[in-house]
Amino acid sequence: MKLITKTIEKQIAKYPLYSQDGVKDKKVIVKFFFGAYTWYVTEGQKQENGDYLFYGYTENQYGRELGYFTLSDLQSVKRWGYPCVERDMYFKPCLMSKVA
Repeated sequence: MKLITKTIEKQIAKYPLYSQDGVKDKKVIVKFFFGAYTWYVTEGQKQENGDYLFYGYTENQYGRELGYFTLSDLQSVKRWGYPCVERDMYFKPCLMSKVA
């Protein structure tokens, strides 16, 4: 599964890094998941090397936090040698208050 589609690239371009600073209820653009781990992207920016640097909300069995992560971080998670992080194809962009 492609984690980033052309449609998502266009949405991410509308919300570059730091564009939602100071916004209490940030817009969530895309959701990734694997098992008990979920990543909600609120901002992102394509890097010179082609990777994406994201800022967003992450939750797992240990807790919740806001922070940075990259597309390559998500792609590097493997189980039995196969990529296992998926994009929620049915997720619709919404406000953080709807997911947090």
